[in-house]
Amino acid sequence: MRAIVNTGPGKLEWLDVPVPVPASGCVRVRTDAVGICATDLLMIAGWQRTGYPSIPGHEWSGTIDLVGENVSGDLVGRKCVAENVLSDGGEVGFEHPGGYGQFLVTEADRIHVLPPDFPSPEAALIEPLAVCVRALRRLRPIGSGPVLILGDGPIGLIIVMLLAQRGVAPIAVAGGRPPRLDLAASLGAVRTVNYHEADDDLLGFEPHSFDVVVEATGSARAADSAIRLAAQGGRVLVLGDYGDGLAGFRWLDLLHNEVEAIGSNASAEAWPEAVDLAREGRLPLARLITHRLPAHGFPDAMELTARRTTGAVKVVLDWALADVDTQSAIGYTLAPSS
Repeated sequence: MRAIVNTGPGKLEWLDVPVPVPASGCVRVRTDAVGICATDLLMIAGWQRTGYPSIPGHEWSGTIDLVGENVSGDLVGRKCVAENVLSDGGEVGFEHPGGYGQFLVTEADRIHVLPPDFPSPEAALIEPLAVCVRALRRLRPIGSGPVLILGDGPIGLIIVMLLAQRGVAPIAVAGGRPPRLDLAASLGAVRTVNYHEADDDLLGFEPHSFDVVVEATGSARAADSAIRLAAQGGRVLVLGDYGDGLAGFRWLDLLHNEVEAIGSNASAEAWPEAVDLAREGRLPLARLITHRLPAHGFPDAMELTARRTTGAVKVVLDWALADVDTQSAIGYTLAPSS
């Protein structure tokens, strides 16, 4: 099969690799579409979690084409997504090969079947949707507002969708890309702020003015600001990737204002609700997809994702459009500054 393989720090190559065979309790999925996530860029650049070669892609949708022992053959031909964390603790798209490959293997009990006519690119967004569903559950309960979302990436924008769908208002969004901020406004945000134009870390907001602050940038500096922006008794929901970043806020701000800081990691237990939301068409997920390219066009797709000036929100690779027979040597090197 063809796969986009991470062969070294910052390097991707279009290679022939063996087609996987599902073990007992597992299924093989023919990948239909896979979204490119900012976490993929971290993985490709090089980190401790995975080595080389590896096949990224945790935001995938596909069709089951083979089942292993002890799995019903009725699943063959069914369109699906699946929770990526497997029974050994590894994750499809990280420790286990993911949707950058033409086929992948996952465990049958992680599968969520979709209607046959569900759009594959949109289905690939169910994974980040599940991340957001879990995050909002962690708020126990969400409340009625006001809410500030720090971050205009796909996670921040899906949070806007979910809050607007649940009637939470007013919603404000701070981010750094005008097209994304415009999209946030059209999805339900009543105020947007470009942090590149802000005079200070409070982004022009009054301190302690939001019942909930959602930190989805992965910036430790933004997380510090979130504590100062949360109201008396407010909550700060943290779901960015901060690497080795350390907190720099005044602990007395947390203490005196009785702010509750809540972390949320990944998507456990949120998949059934996320799949139902997607199947019922209650969220405009397709509006996040700004670019759809064939899988062999991954160099352009990576550039669109990595460069902050392209206007891209979510870039999706479509395996149905891929020229899997091409023998051309296709590669991509991620710039160190990305």
